[in-house]
Amino acid sequence: MTRYRSIAAHLKRGGLIAYPTESCYGLGCDPANRTAVLRLLKLKQRPQRKGLILIASDYQQLKRYLQPLDSVQQQRLREAGAQAITYLMPTRAAAPRWLRGAHDTLAVRLTAHPFARGLCRGVHSALVSTSANRSGQQSIRTYAECQRQFGKKVWVLPGLVGKRKQPSRILAWADGRIVRG
Repeated sequence: MTRYRSIAAHLKRGGLIAYPTESCYGLGCDPANRTAVLRLLKLKQRPQRKGLILIASDYQQLKRYLQPLDSVQQQRLREAGAQAITYLMPTRAAAPRWLRGAHDTLAVRLTAHPFARGLCRGVHSALVSTSANRSGQQSIRTYAECQRQFGKKVWVLPGLVGKRKQPSRILAWADGRIVRG
């Protein structure tokens, strides 16, 4: 419990973390902290216009960013997370541009990866989740690689990456169109 409090405090101060996900280490921060998101994008060398993915342990952590979902839609989102499917979903008008990029949707996933899900639960928040690598480079799959790549710029959390070989599929919420996958 104390560890999650320390991580949550680090995130609230604008800190960046790296953590294991379904297929690789993810690079993350507090999605409500614009300064942290912009630092993450700079570190990753990723243009803001592309947008980012948020992961969460449950719908409540995403609610402030998305158009409201009924219980059937929430169940659909939970089932997709178990299959490592990320959806591009319609956002509330107030959803920050620094997360959406040039889009009117936001990429979200209810993660089923035990470590990532526990992390979101423990810090009581959705997290930015982008692969822990510089844009265009190979995804990082180990704690040691993350440490070498990012040094003291990122708090790297030890843990095991899931068995998936590919990143999450990304589908359009409205019609199921495959965007990445």
